[in-house]
Amino acid sequence: MSEKPQSRLLTKRRFLPYFLTQALGAFNDNVYKNVLLLLIAFAAPSALPFESDLIINLAAGLFILPFFLFSASAGVLSDMYDKAVIMRVVKMAEVVIMSLAALALISENYAILLILLFLMGTQSAFFGPAKYSLLPQHLKKEELVSGNALVETGTFLAILLGTLIAGMIANQADANIIAAISVVTFAVLGYLTSRWIPEAKPSNPHGSFRWQPIKQTRHTLAIARKDKVIFQCVMGISWFWFLGACYLTQFPNFAKLHLAGNAAAVSFLLALFSIGIAVGSLLCDRLSGHRIEPGIVPLGSLGITVFGAGLMFSTPSSMPENIGFIEFISHPDLFSVFVCLMMLGVSGGIFIVPLYAMMQQRAKDSERSQIIAANNIWNAIFMVASAITGIVFLSVLGFNIPEFFLFLSVLNFGVAIYIYIQAPDFFWRFLVWMVSHTMYRVEHQNLANIPAKGGALIVCNHVSYMDALLLAGACPRPIRFLMDRDIYNLPLIKTFCRECKVIPIDATDRRSIMKAFAEVNRRLELGEVICVFPEGQLTYDGEIGPFMRGIDLIIKRSPVPVIPVALQGLWGSYFSREGGKALLKRPKRFWSKINIVFGSPINASDADSATLREQVAQLRGESR
Repeated sequence: MSEKPQSRLLTKRRFLPYFLTQALGAFNDNVYKNVLLLLIAFAAPSALPFESDLIINLAAGLFILPFFLFSASAGVLSDMYDKAVIMRVVKMAEVVIMSLAALALISENYAILLILLFLMGTQSAFFGPAKYSLLPQHLKKEELVSGNALVETGTFLAILLGTLIAGMIANQADANIIAAISVVTFAVLGYLTSRWIPEAKPSNPHGSFRWQPIKQTRHTLAIARKDKVIFQCVMGISWFWFLGACYLTQFPNFAKLHLAGNAAAVSFLLALFSIGIAVGSLLCDRLSGHRIEPGIVPLGSLGITVFGAGLMFSTPSSMPENIGFIEFISHPDLFSVFVCLMMLGVSGGIFIVPLYAMMQQRAKDSERSQIIAANNIWNAIFMVASAITGIVFLSVLGFNIPEFFLFLSVLNFGVAIYIYIQAPDFFWRFLVWMVSHTMYRVEHQNLANIPAKGGALIVCNHVSYMDALLLAGACPRPIRFLMDRDIYNLPLIKTFCRECKVIPIDATDRRSIMKAFAEVNRRLELGEVICVFPEGQLTYDGEIGPFMRGIDLIIKRSPVPVIPVALQGLWGSYFSREGGKALLKRPKRFWSKINIVFGSPINASDADSATLREQVAQLRGESR
């Protein structure tokens, strides 16, 4: 695998025009929306059709309403037609809308500007399903996490820049004219970059479309619920937007009331949060080895809880009044607030990227856009819920903003527990990821030899009690292990083994052996990956022992590809038998370098215990 897949993607035509198009769209949305809100806030009352507070709240509702009305239809159309064409049509619509907005800005017609804000929300609702469902068509499977990381990075930095530029424009004497020129210019740039997006053929060209928004919305939401993992991803993504909306909404008053900051301080807080999400998105890609790794999600959730609570506890009880921006960013009492806010964003980026990638990768080609549409609908619902939550907690119950942040942290912890109960695989993958990224430095060779789908049998040398965890952390597909029943039944690991669907076997009980082999055969027929340690026990001297004849019986009953795998560097670790009993000796080293070498698949007809042992020995070489 390339060392820098992220930067390489930005040089490819199949990604760069798409990346620029979506980033320019997010940027222009925020320039227009924030300039409009600022102009409304400071406009003369006689120029407004209603009171400014009412118009600001109406504007927020008008932008999000189209996601409820049109997302389902957008999902169906994105599956029926070329997604690149849809993106170009939507961007052309943006040029038209922004041209009308330019005229309305110059004439200060706020009623028309609000209607156009609704149309901007509409084009965003149609853009979303095509944008996210196009990625799996243009990117390789191993590039999907990198692509999503770059998309989230570009989106949040574009939102940040759009918000900052809007503030700068609104402060100019001829703000209306500058804003008019800006929104049209960036809309045109977005359309031009969309012209270079390669075609993305329709995934469901024979589908039918009828304008039935309520019925279609219910159908779209039902599609997302069919697959439990996909639905959990949708709920996780929507929860992220709930939290993001809660935090971003409170930044102005948080800076003003609790940090003694001004408008520039609000922009600084927004910058920390947005840059944190961008850094977290790219970091997630690195931590996961550029592949979809659900074990990263609990790490991000834990960070959101810890640093969200940290915001409350690090907020100073008092601050001097009317401090300048330089004094604000350099004040020693605020340093911990800035760190918590930055790390909150980093945790959010780590949390969100695997969920997007998993949702895209797991969805059927013919339904992917509709699942993205369902995700957008749920996102909108959760963002509305965030506004209601803030009103109830702060206005009705009378709590302050730092206490609200603590409440969100506790709430997020409860959601993390719920995710564990509903999808325990996320938690167990997290444990596997923690072991493989903290106790060892794990490298892989020829990981692509694992078939992308279909049944496969892995045979591996057995060096330590960590072997199964390290293999599970290395393999891009879930592995089901065959394990000695005595180890399986140990109190500390039985729950873990059961949740990971380990197959127990007692080598002294014929009925147990036949039952385990039958289960292995069934699982291989279902297209799963099974791993067997044919030595039947940990090595006592670091050398590979004879392979037991049971592996021949499995291969004979299940003619699937057999992949020999060798573990290098585990002999001498705390969990091996070198220098004494495993787990009952003094650890000699930490952060050891481990190499996992995957051999080429062997046809079942050409495999037997002797051949496989020889292959594993060759792969391992002299490194024990």
